[in-house]
Amino acid sequence: MAGPGQYDGGVPLEPPSSGDDWTGLHHERLPLGRAADWAALPSCGAVVTFTGNARDHSPGRPGVRLLAYEAYEEQAGPRLARLAVALRQRWPALGRIVLLHRTGEVPLGEASVLVVTSAPHRGEAFAAARAGIDTLKATLPVWKREVWEGGEDWGLDARPVGDVDEDGLVVVAPTATGVAP
Repeated sequence: MAGPGQYDGGVPLEPPSSGDDWTGLHHERLPLGRAADWAALPSCGAVVTFTGNARDHSPGRPGVRLLAYEAYEEQAGPRLARLAVALRQRWPALGRIVLLHRTGEVPLGEASVLVVTSAPHRGEAFAAARAGIDTLKATLPVWKREVWEGGEDWGLDARPVGDVDEDGLVVVAPTATGVAP
């Protein structure tokens, strides 16, 4: 069962009723404006929003017309929550954090991933948002399928899924045996 603000199997995605982390997966359009509004706090002078949008091209694949994402949901939800904890360890002044990823088909121009951070000052908010998207991309078990003019296949940017270590945001890549060093 999902916790507050986490993926709930298709019910409209709402911010958590308590706490300052909103993480999860969702099959519908991501709530960009609502997430930025939720992240704004009176104590935070900065809210940084990053969206990764579906685009119409990929290396060697012109005319992309659709992206679809699949996730290992039992792992993705907890990893997003751990990433929020790691961001707070690195930047204790953070106000609110939003880490949402879309699953299923994502039409061109729509967001497939959303990272929002708020902090008293812009430096922490920008740094945490950048680390959030970079770590999310390297550690979240989500895969992209592309449909383009010449066919359909998995995205070319797939790589082994890493993890966040006990110190925070350092990505620990799995070895050939699947176990991190």
